[in-house]
Formats: sequence, structure tokens, C-alpha cells
Amino acid sequence: MNRRETFEDAAEVLETFRPVMRAVAAAGGPACEVVLHNLDGADVDLGHTIAAIENGHVTGREVGGPSTSLGLNVLRNRQEDHDAFGYRGFTADGRELRCSSVYFHNRAGDIIAALCINVDLSALQQARSLLDALLPVSAHAGAAQPDEYIGRDLVSVMDGMISEAIAEVGKPVAQMSRDEKIGVLQRLDARGATQMRKSTETIALRLGISRVTAYAYLDEARRGAN
Repeated sequence: MNRRETFEDAAEVLETFRPVMRAVAAAGGPACEVVLHNLDGADVDLGHTIAAIENGHVTGREVGGPSTSLGLNVLRNRQEDHDAFGYRGFTADGRELRCSSVYFHNRAGDIIAALCINVDLSALQQARSLLDALLPVSAHAGAAQPDEYIGRDLVSVMDGMISEAIAEVGKPVAQMSRDEKIGVLQRLDARGATQMRKSTETIALRLGISRVTAYAYLDEARRGAN
């Protein structure tokens, strides 16, 4: 069995990989965020793990920023190999990311740092939407199946469903038109999300519109679906 490389502490990881971070970010362009998290110590402050970051505008984070939901789960077992490549992530405003994470261990085998690469797919999704509009539809093309969001409560399930519906538009919420926001509500209504208590208010907050406007958009979405 191949032994993984180990490091003295998170500072050594940072010193070793800081040039690599700059190189990856430069090669990947402004949509490629590279983050190094300091996870050293049993009492690590998970609200302030970011030790270095390149292209932090992708997620709006900076040095001193927090860990992620994946990071929280990884630290439940510091001895395991949690490396993950090409998985999907979502920003708070619903943009889809393609992510990879590599974890570094100390001599005792405990995780002490994580190097994460997050690529914003917004521009690629917009390009795909344009191409899809221009190219003929294949007779065999079927609708993509949505992800299943399994949360500990309805709030987290709802949040995942909203993030997916927003990501399907292919652009950030701030750039969405009125019709695109109605489309988000139409998708969520078709998937049963609007049956949840206070769901429309939650959707309104994520779309940056008022509760009254959200209900009006929902009525219009339902009329359009009939």
C-alpha cells in the first residue's frame, strides 16, 4: 500500500502549496477559486479556517472565512482519506460549482489542512443555453433528473431545491430577468417545493423579490403551466 505524504503542520502545507495555488488560479482563470483551509487541532475554529485563497470573488470569501458543509463532515473522522474530485457544489446565491478537494495529514495521520478548487460554471452554462437554443432538439433527448436533496430538516431540503432551480437558469440571480424568476418558481412548484410551509417567502428571499411579488409570480407560473 502506498503511504500518503505527511506534513508537520498546516503552516508547512501552506508554505509548500502557496505557489501551486497561484499557478492553478492563474491557469484556471477568474472563475477558478483555490482555497487552503487550516484544519489543524481538535479545537479548530470552523468559522475561520481559510488560511489562503485565490480568486475569492467566486464565492465571496476571504482569508479568515469559514469551512464548508463538506469540511464539517470530513472532520468527524480525521484519519480517513476524504479526497474528492469533480463533485458539484453550490454557492449561497445558487451558482453551480465543479469542485475538488485534497486533504493533508500530519505524522499522526490526522487531517490538518485541505486544498480546494472551485470552478464557477455560470459562463459555461450560459454558453450551453445559447447553443441549446440554436441547435435542433434530439428526439432522444430527455429531461435531466434533478438531484435528490436529503436534509436533516425541511429547511435544508428546501434550500437545496431552490439552489438547483436557480442553477438551472444558468446565470446568477442578480442577472435574472422577470421571466426567468417566474421560471424558477414554476420549476419549484412543479417539484412540490411550494407545498412546504413558508416556502414562497423563502424563495422570495433567495430571488431578491418581495413576498407579494413572489406570490404574483407563482400565480403567473401556474397559469402558464395550465
